[in-house]
Amino acid sequence: MPATHATVEAVWRIEAARLIAGLARVVHDVGLAEDLAQDALVAALEQWPTSGVPNNPGAWLMAVAKRRAIDGVRREVRLERKVAELGRALETAEEIDVDVEEHVEDDVLRLMFTACHPVLTPPARAALTLKMLAGLRTEEIARAFLVPTSTMAQRIVRAKKVLADARVPFEVPTGPDLAPRLASVLGVVYLLFNEGYSATAGPDLTRPDLCEEAMRLGRVLAAFAPDEPEAHGLIALMELQASRLRTRTGASGEIVTLLEQDRTRWDRLLIHRGLAALDRAVTLGGLSGRYTAQAAIAACHARARTPDETNWTEISTLYSILARVAPSPIIDLNRAVAISMSEGPTAALILVDALVAEKSLSRYHLLPAVRADLLLKLNRTAEARTEYERAATLTDNPRERDLLLSRAANCADN
Repeated sequence: MPATHATVEAVWRIEAARLIAGLARVVHDVGLAEDLAQDALVAALEQWPTSGVPNNPGAWLMAVAKRRAIDGVRREVRLERKVAELGRALETAEEIDVDVEEHVEDDVLRLMFTACHPVLTPPARAALTLKMLAGLRTEEIARAFLVPTSTMAQRIVRAKKVLADARVPFEVPTGPDLAPRLASVLGVVYLLFNEGYSATAGPDLTRPDLCEEAMRLGRVLAAFAPDEPEAHGLIALMELQASRLRTRTGASGEIVTLLEQDRTRWDRLLIHRGLAALDRAVTLGGLSGRYTAQAAIAACHARARTPDETNWTEISTLYSILARVAPSPIIDLNRAVAISMSEGPTAALILVDALVAEKSLSRYHLLPAVRADLLLKLNRTAEARTEYERAATLTDNPRERDLLLSRAANCADN
């Protein structure tokens, strides 16, 4: 990739959300705003290699998108009235790039709530958010959802059409509509973080840029809803997990497990911030929310200076609380891991074996991986090897596959 193209891509990752949000507030159409922003991106790819990267690339992109908006609307004869309205808004108001800077946080909030509107299916909300707020390319989103790029492209196009047909207003909901809409937005933000924390595909285990973007969006939400415990719970969870990001892989990109990580390299600032956010969430709502409960588990790891200091009994108890708050076979699997550390592998294997028939986990690689770990602790090496090999066939992440196959090979050596 030419150096300028890499710069354009980096600028796009930073500016996409603000650009689309600012345009959406003016044109009142999220899909049109995203198209205009994409046009500006294409112009940058065409012009910057020869003209150089401008001093203020975000303002440059906005100016180009603004001109494309005016030109596009003028070509639509049937929209003469809209031309006048849009023309006045774009030409006689304050410079839009300045305006966007003044309203950027509000605009990004509106874009988040619009992209996560209930008229869209949950997968469509997530795809649209990743596209417009995180600046991911369609093929990257397709990899995250394990679908072909063409399928994801159609999903995104349909989502924008649904929003347009439903005339979804570009606004932040209020009153009784706020709580369910906020829950949906928090869910998408955490999905974005998870994709960065443990990439579903691609050469690397983590994508720190996605984690950073998710935390930024989470902080915007927490500032918007300061009395909402789960907004703080989500921030706490993301910051505590992100504190371990740089220790999750070794020098060659290989996976370093939680118990093997160098805890002196954990980010103490993020831990401090995460624990403070957790205190705020618990004060507001106790452990009644899924993100707050998960953050409390992450805090147990953060507080332990060594693996031996980890309070696995408390973690098992917290997983039991979490299982009541947000029942899920994945939560049950994680609880089994905690129990294996506090009570031993035999008790945990009983719980894991009960999950083998769970249909939703039939393609989840961590189920056979956890089962293999437990079998290995019980010296059932042949069975453990089979489970490691099966787990390796179920993951698309090459780093995870390498780790699982390495463990399978170690079983063969024993």
